[in-house]
Amino acid sequence: MDISVIIPTHNEEGNLALLHQRLTTTLFQLGCLYELVFVDDGSTDRSLEVLEQTYTSDRQHVKVIKLQRNYGKTTALVAGFQLASGNVLITMDADLQDDPADIPAMLEELNKGYDLVVGWRKERMDRARKRLSSRIFNLAVSRAAGLYLHDFNCGFKVYRRQVLESVRLYSDLHRYIPVLAAWQGFRVSERPVTHHPRHSGVSKYGTGRIARGFMDLVMVLFIVRYLRHPLRLFGWLGFFIFSAGGVINVYFAFLWLLRFWGLAEVPPIGTRPLFSVAILAMILGVQLISIGLLGEMIRYFSYEPKSEYAVSQTWQ
Repeated sequence: MDISVIIPTHNEEGNLALLHQRLTTTLFQLGCLYELVFVDDGSTDRSLEVLEQTYTSDRQHVKVIKLQRNYGKTTALVAGFQLASGNVLITMDADLQDDPADIPAMLEELNKGYDLVVGWRKERMDRARKRLSSRIFNLAVSRAAGLYLHDFNCGFKVYRRQVLESVRLYSDLHRYIPVLAAWQGFRVSERPVTHHPRHSGVSKYGTGRIARGFMDLVMVLFIVRYLRHPLRLFGWLGFFIFSAGGVINVYFAFLWLLRFWGLAEVPPIGTRPLFSVAILAMILGVQLISIGLLGEMIRYFSYEPKSEYAVSQTWQ
């Protein structure tokens, strides 16, 4: 199989038949072997019925997965990736805002030597509030992760299979696949794609995903920077906090000596709030260093060589 297109679906009954038609037209013109993997993520409308009809009419190219309930986009994508058999995998949303006609250009970009091509909805057909929040999110992720892309959230992406075999996905990490792939050493690019107004149905994403997205960003930054060396994060942070508490306590010890020797009028030290803060800082510093050491111990005993790298090619 040359190409697998994975389409996570949740309550998109009005879009699926037309999406199948447009994908079939585009991929047939490419003259390649292809399959369309639809993942029904717990739809409550007629989406599954439409998918069953699509499968019946095009068994050669269509696969359908029905999840027991609505697990979320990341889980739906993982289910599709596991069933897909193509060497190149394409992900698209089922709302018809992504245009299948852009697939040849995305594949052309991939063939320039990249491993992952991300769609860039340069002219988005969404509300101004959604565009603004997305712009802020993309800027924050680019600056924090050091991977400068315009549209991390775009569901239209083209991957080489090796990328998805090397990246572990859970929670809502699908939007951070480019960051995780770049961390593994894969080459990531982006290409402008056409973005249409929604054909049917309503958007499934609300403002609540912004907070979840930034929490996931913190998790991703930890994964790509400190997962293999937890002591480098917790150890240095603990050392800094412990040192700050230690310096404050040295200052108080000096004041106590001045008071003990009668060289200065110094109020009692034990009642000062800053003294308690210094003691707590030293305790917290020791705890953070201990957490880092525990992380290193867990990593040592759970170490798996194959998960430490991604192989590009082998000659033997």
